[in-house]
Amino acid sequence: MTPIAPRRPRRRGTTAALLLAAVTLLLTGLAPAAPALAEPPNEGSSTKLAQLRANLDSLAKGYLEAQATLEASQARQKTLTADLATAEADLVGLKKLVAVYAAEAYKTSRLGVISLMISGGEPGSLLQRASAMDRLTERDQSRLAALTRRQRDITDAKAALEAEIKTEQAALADMDKRKKAAEKALQAAVGGGTTSGYINPNSPLAKPAPRNSDGSWPSEKCSVDDPTTGGCITPRTLWAMKQAKAAGFNHYVSCHRDGGDGEHPKGRACDFAAGVSGFENRSASGANRTYGNELASFFIKNANRLGIMYVIWYCKIWVNGAWKSYSSAGSNCGDSPAGDHTNHVHVSVL
Repeated sequence: MTPIAPRRPRRRGTTAALLLAAVTLLLTGLAPAAPALAEPPNEGSSTKLAQLRANLDSLAKGYLEAQATLEASQARQKTLTADLATAEADLVGLKKLVAVYAAEAYKTSRLGVISLMISGGEPGSLLQRASAMDRLTERDQSRLAALTRRQRDITDAKAALEAEIKTEQAALADMDKRKKAAEKALQAAVGGGTTSGYINPNSPLAKPAPRNSDGSWPSEKCSVDDPTTGGCITPRTLWAMKQAKAAGFNHYVSCHRDGGDGEHPKGRACDFAAGVSGFENRSASGANRTYGNELASFFIKNANRLGIMYVIWYCKIWVNGAWKSYSSAGSNCGDSPAGDHTNHVHVSVL
């Protein structure tokens, strides 16, 4: 099961328990840790942030769909190329056979039969030669018909391959256009340019989420139970969350949220706490920050396998294959742990 966030302490309690807690703090000299939040973090909302999310929702989705179209085209190209190679090999073989049959037909041609008739010979021999000639003629006609069909198949295959190439080029151009549009919209919304970010090339591989038979992503709605909140999420979001858990990322997770903008109400986003005890109102550091780094890297490496639109972590957002600076809180990085995403990793799924 997905880990549950720690419950908030109850207001009721005995005076002795409170005194005991106070004495314990005085004796140990330890300051109380920042409390873990039972509710998902309030990431904030503003016109600029709403515009950012709207841009990412449409443009990142278009980017991934174009990418899926390109990959499906490339897969069909590989199959078609293999079929074309087989057809060409068959064509070479048929040409050799036709040459052999032509030589045989020449030896048993009508001229040979007429010569036999003129020169005289056994009737059985004449009939055998005539029958052989008929069989060879019939076989030649069948082989030549097959050759013609194969030639036509090769021509059609080449035409189809050229069409696939054009489709691929168009998809690639559309992908590039959408990518540039998404980057431009992102920069206009948050004023952030390209920046560096942590990516671990050794992150584990996730099991790919189900796709349509042509390689495209199926359209999904908020239709399955969200095990983290009791709301609903899409099947692909649930898949991504389970893959993260299978890879060893087992801190608290919260996905569906009612109201607000972005993907949470649509069941297409999850927040993964960096802290072991849940969401904390402070920026992750030490082992918790390393956990967040590795989790973000996991989703980035498997973005194409899981249908990840973007990842937000520690004042940066990964979208369209690159890190961008992210300053939704309008302050220094970490001043707003929830808004700056320094206490949790946000993942949005197509």
